[in-house]
Amino acid sequence: MAGQLNAMRADSAVCLQADLAAADGPEALAAALRAHAGHLDLLVNNASRFFPTPLGDVSLETWEELFGSNLRGPFFLTQALLPELRSARGSIVNILDIHAERPMRQHSVYCLAKAGLAMMTRSLARELGPDIRVNGVSPGAILWPEEEPPERVKQHILGRTALKKLGTPEDIAGAVVYLGLDAPYVTGQILAVDGGRSLNI
Repeated sequence: MAGQLNAMRADSAVCLQADLAAADGPEALAAALRAHAGHLDLLVNNASRFFPTPLGDVSLETWEELFGSNLRGPFFLTQALLPELRSARGSIVNILDIHAERPMRQHSVYCLAKAGLAMMTRSLARELGPDIRVNGVSPGAILWPEEEPPERVKQHILGRTALKKLGTPEDIAGAVVYLGLDAPYVTGQILAVDGGRSLNI
């Protein structure tokens, strides 16, 4: 993707990588960004791990992995990039999940971490205003997991959406662009992009 963007406009995109679940990951990524460009208009916290955690089988390592990627990483990356965001009067968009508010069976640790990210969205919106806006996008059924559920499960999920269909990554991208760049009087909000599924869960 970066290559395609650079073909359209030279040096317009770069890929930087860090393990945000690692203790030094957020600061390492922030340092890499500063080395490349000292300006930041929009931070999208999108890194996430997702897998079931049936109660009784949850290990500390599993807990740390899910909280590290879904909550601790976004929090400390945001903190590390505050100078750049304040300087640009930028904004933050956190990618949540409709299950941050409505729990999913056998995924309690993931749901807890996403619920924490929802509270982080609202808390930081209050703390960082008026310089920085903070919002969230809460996707529903957009892409099936790598291990796709059976067809009957897919149809059950889609049947519980008002629009009766799967969403697309472009639906999420459009919501991120709106909240991140085109909504100067919106902060502390979490927009569900779920085809109306949260109406019925």
